[in-house]
Amino acid sequence: MKLATLCYIHQQGRTLMLHRVKKEGDIHANKWNGLGGKLEPGESPEECVIREVEEESGLIVHHPQLRGMLTFPRFSKGEDWYVFLFEVASFSGQLIESPEGDLAWIEDEQLYSLNLWPGDRIFLRYLQQGHFFSGKFVYEGGELVDYQIYVYPENSNHESH
Repeated sequence: MKLATLCYIHQQGRTLMLHRVKKEGDIHANKWNGLGGKLEPGESPEECVIREVEEESGLIVHHPQLRGMLTFPRFSKGEDWYVFLFEVASFSGQLIESPEGDLAWIEDEQLYSLNLWPGDRIFLRYLQQGHFFSGKFVYEGGELVDYQIYVYPENSNHESH
């Protein structure tokens, strides 16, 4: 089981995205993602997201807001991934050359035109609507085969496929 964070940083109608094109053998190769990574031992999700964003972008995020939980059963090497999903509107610092890929500020209306994971196209809608939610996304061979979304506090809002 892997614990990780994923962060979407917003500024003036744009979202900072990472085009994963630099790491050899990257499961996310050629996909666009938010920023984040695996929790280190003893680290809280908030500490992790702050550290990972700085390592990947040079930015120091202030007041990361937890917006949901994502579950990816058997996502990579048969391991389940549990991801704390954050949004950030306040940050400082300057962008650096990312060791993970190419960083770009993408107009929010253009996010869905990027090469995203299919599940990202689903959960980004909930994130943009300001919902707190939990999502489970099942992939087989890189293809999304099943998903469920639970929206809180109205747990009656449930979407699945």
